[in-house]
Amino acid sequence: MIKVQAQDPLWNDRIQRAVDSDLSAKGWQKVESGGDASVAAYGSTRSQQVMQTWYDGFGGGWRWRGFGDGLATTTTENIPVGTLTVDIFDSQSKKLIWRGSSSATLSNNPEKNEKKLDKDVADIFKKFPPQSKG
Repeated sequence: MIKVQAQDPLWNDRIQRAVDSDLSAKGWQKVESGGDASVAAYGSTRSQQVMQTWYDGFGGGWRWRGFGDGLATTTTENIPVGTLTVDIFDSQSKKLIWRGSSSATLSNNPEKNEKKLDKDVADIFKKFPPQSKG
């Protein structure tokens, strides 16, 4: 069983397909009920502010009391960042047995974002299943 929740509901099916595909590649078989494990995936986006400063008109290098004559221009840009967290629970005890997460800068191009999703889900599952200690 898998439960997917994303801020943008259009991504629920994409996330589910990506997670299903990677778990199948790991040898896991999806069942509608009675499985040993349950999967939950949560996708979110947030804006990250990035400040960029350009300097113009500085001549002669450093001076004792600071810069020479010139202007500095700073702009602030909001960059969308997406985060996906995948949790796998023991279906009987409801205890968390594994968690993977990934964050990436998003594009204005939905096709690029879908490719990033597939790559990020593959990266999340690189360390799954966890190796036994001992």
